[in-house]
Amino acid sequence: MLDGTGISPFFAVHANLAASELAAIALERQEGVLSEDGALAVYTGVHTGRSAKDKFIVDEPEVRKDVWWTDTNQKMAPQNFQRLTDTVRGYLSGQELFTQDLYAGADPAHRIKVRVVTTNAWHALFARNMFIRPPVEELADFTPDYVVLHAPDLELDAATFAIRSATAVTLSFGQKLIVIAGTQYAGEIKKSIFTVMNWLLPAKGVLPMHCSANVDGKGNSALFFGLSGTGKTTLSSDRHRPLIGDDEHGWSDEGVFNFEGGCYAKVIRLNKDAEPDIWNASHRFGVVLENVTVKSGGKLDLDDASRTENTRSCYPTHFIPNAVENGRGGKPLHVLMLTADAFGVLPPVAKLTPEQAMYHFLSGYTARIAGTEKGLGNAPEATFSACFGAPFLPRPPALYGSLLRERLARGNVSCWLVNTGWTGGVYGQGQRMSLKHTRAILSAVLGDKLNDAEFEQEPFFGLSVPKAVDGVPANLLNPVNAWADKNAYAEQADKLVQLFAKNAQSFEADVSADIMKAAVGKKQ
Repeated sequence: MLDGTGISPFFAVHANLAASELAAIALERQEGVLSEDGALAVYTGVHTGRSAKDKFIVDEPEVRKDVWWTDTNQKMAPQNFQRLTDTVRGYLSGQELFTQDLYAGADPAHRIKVRVVTTNAWHALFARNMFIRPPVEELADFTPDYVVLHAPDLELDAATFAIRSATAVTLSFGQKLIVIAGTQYAGEIKKSIFTVMNWLLPAKGVLPMHCSANVDGKGNSALFFGLSGTGKTTLSSDRHRPLIGDDEHGWSDEGVFNFEGGCYAKVIRLNKDAEPDIWNASHRFGVVLENVTVKSGGKLDLDDASRTENTRSCYPTHFIPNAVENGRGGKPLHVLMLTADAFGVLPPVAKLTPEQAMYHFLSGYTARIAGTEKGLGNAPEATFSACFGAPFLPRPPALYGSLLRERLARGNVSCWLVNTGWTGGVYGQGQRMSLKHTRAILSAVLGDKLNDAEFEQEPFFGLSVPKAVDGVPANLLNPVNAWADKNAYAEQADKLVQLFAKNAQSFEADVSADIMKAAVGKKQ
């Protein structure tokens, strides 16, 4: 149960307990409270999101030249990592432990075996919900490919390990080991394994993706790329299209496969009528709720953001009624890149050429607004995250971009930009795109109802905008028509173009000129 971990336990080790057992122990240990529906609600303390500035990759000779070294892929010297692992192993040896043996990757040809070792029952339940649970008969001779040593309550001495704070999320690709200490936020476990898959799969010709995915009645996949807050989880949860997964996938020669066996949905201000599947999945036994307020009597207050805007629900994918049982789908026919543009500039939907798709994939744009993150003022702030997942890319973004271009070229794939943000004005003046209209757009795209549509080109980004979409007011489709002040629109549009251009300098040297030209409209 602890083979390959380097831990010599002095106390009990609970291996591969079922969800019911883990929930019961978590309650007994007062790790959380139970909602009236049976969900386990926990509080993650000061860390209510990822500690991006505390993430490290060990600077090992065999991987050094291939790692994309950034401020979220910081170098850790091997000797400091050895000191860290010795400290964490010693700490874990003196604790009651919970282990889970799990898979990452629904396609057996591309999966890895993961052993998670943690000190909390609820973190073990999170991992069990989040990853793929092997059949019992496959656990007897389970040998992990990667080990996660998870010490959430261990605060580190920064000087001892040459790190920034008391927290460290550290990956060693050479030793196939992940060490997490000093943070209760369970998303660190999930995203560390995602980083591993992003490291391993490109060498096999598989594109790892930060996206959600669902399928049509014939098994053809649709992919939804997007950063947090763009609607990736919400829009892929569609009762008419079975869900493959809500966050992390691979695209191989055979099709699309989920990396995970669970969902990790944001639930702040979750509305039962707008998102019934996620609502129902979050109100049942076996769920882990992070930082959600539980009122007297066990009633959930999903509108309470006093702890964080980043409240989360972690549940197995099969809690969604029409989820694909094996986590796999056919080759994609549609790729949708979601953005929440708070400048009110981008159209609600635009068809992308392959070159434009590459540009927007490498840009990974959305906007942040006041109320969603600490430290933001009243004006929207553009944010760019390469491949819609820069913090989880251990290799240079252009590598993943090249894989996407190859995949698009091999199949008859339509690519679309979908803006779920603002129209008619910037945030605070315009209106948020209605979910009803966005779903109407998706219905048209995924139902191939726009194949013969008439398009017009907006002048700033050169995007092809349909003149009509059933269920969507015509004045919303071309964003300039939704603005009363056309000069103000042009000013904001030009501002956003310049922000894109500045960000594109980070990848311009790594892509062909046709990709850079594809992003420029007639106004430029």
